[in-house]
Amino acid sequence: MITPASPAHVLKRLRLDPFGRLVAELADGREHVGVLPVRAFPLSAPDLGFALLDADGHELLWLASLDPLAAADREIFTAELLAREFTPAITQLAAVSTYNLPSCWTVATDRGPTTLILKALEDIRAVTTNSLLIADSYGINYQIRDLRVLDKKSRRLLDHFL
Repeated sequence: MITPASPAHVLKRLRLDPFGRLVAELADGREHVGVLPVRAFPLSAPDLGFALLDADGHELLWLASLDPLAAADREIFTAELLAREFTPAITQLAAVSTYNLPSCWTVATDRGPTTLILKALEDIRAVTTNSLLIADSYGINYQIRDLRVLDKKSRRLLDHFL
């Protein structure tokens, strides 16, 4: 594991190979093919703490933030993060089929309208005091980033399940 004081001195550059795999070239000349960027705290602190894992899942590099990276490397790193993360944010609850479970919810998300099925109350988890993570019957996680910005109708529907 490499944990440098300045990650920019260890990571020489990131690039995609012809097969679309992420390649990390380190300052010592070693290349790691198929590396995977991950967030340490994807829901509660998405801009703090990142790791670069090798193809076997071992940590190559720890980054407190992406700021020390060159702009091109930061762009590739961020694009790879977004490609593997899929957590739509619920912006509005339009309707729920029933207050009993399972319940079919019609919601608006930052990725468009959708319908999800809530199987159990345990599928609603608090991330922080004002944000929730909701897992649907297919295992897709939806996030409510801030309960305080939901409209009255959405809040009223959600309160039946909290």
